[in-house]
Amino acid sequence: MSKLSIVVPVYYNEDTLMDLYEDMRAKILDKLGDYEIVMVDDGSGDHSWEIMNRIRDLDGHVRLVKLSRNFGEHAALLAGLSVCTGDCAVTKQADLQEDSELILDMYDSWKKGNKVVLAVRRSRDENRVKIFFANLYYILVRKFVNKNMPAGGCDCYLIDRKVIEVLERLDEKNSSLTLQVLWAGFQTDMVYFDRKDREKGESRWTLSKKFKLVMDSMMSFSYVPIRLMSVVGVVFNIGAVVLFISVLAEYFREGTPIAGWPSLMCVILCSSGLILLMLGILGEYLWRTLDAARTRPPFIIDEEAAPRSEGEAREKS
Repeated sequence: MSKLSIVVPVYYNEDTLMDLYEDMRAKILDKLGDYEIVMVDDGSGDHSWEIMNRIRDLDGHVRLVKLSRNFGEHAALLAGLSVCTGDCAVTKQADLQEDSELILDMYDSWKKGNKVVLAVRRSRDENRVKIFFANLYYILVRKFVNKNMPAGGCDCYLIDRKVIEVLERLDEKNSSLTLQVLWAGFQTDMVYFDRKDREKGESRWTLSKKFKLVMDSMMSFSYVPIRLMSVVGVVFNIGAVVLFISVLAEYFREGTPIAGWPSLMCVILCSSGLILLMLGILGEYLWRTLDAARTRPPFIIDEEAAPRSEGEAREKS
């Protein structure tokens, strides 16, 4: 019998963890057969770790991982995937915005031979500003990074053991795990769901983290920024040559004096701004190269709690 691992990254989710487990127990756990739940505490500063241990006391299929500090969701998911023991693994957010029964549909699709199953948003019950920027990100990704990214985006996915092994070998930092899964290129299926609005807790998905995701997605999987620099450089060089020729032609034809201090300053300021922009893009690539060359691990496990035996779990409950 195949085994499914449910990997849950946890970051300040003390308000939703117990509700999440109760929801999964009521809807899907009895239907999965052999399963395990891997919860990864990504440096939470609340009581998430205590609640995770309480859940482990209730269920003998729960494995806990505690990272030494906050490394980000990408690293937390990698940590969970590195310790899970299932034939396949599904990622599950702890904010209760996806229906737990979605896991059953993804698991059924995997049983049909699909190595990757994406949970694609059909609709989002959230404010329009958040929806607009989320859709803008996925438009950019589909246009410049990976055309296989679903138009509605995906928060969770199920991957086969082979895909997990590929992700572990990649060992990339400052990247997007979802794009790594798509890049691997295994047989992929999609299931659709309606994303609910968050009812409990406060989102920690800040503007700076969203901006970093955009930068990581573009820098790690696309050459567009570098090519853009080359195109802009060529265009400005052509423009400079044309402007130089036109100024000389006017000087010899009309006798117009070459004064033009205001226009000259505008050109200098514009050029300087572009140079600094290009240096900033190069700096992003160089920083990522340095970070990869240092070979620091993407996460550090501080504590790990293996699943309790079935008998021990019943004794505790």
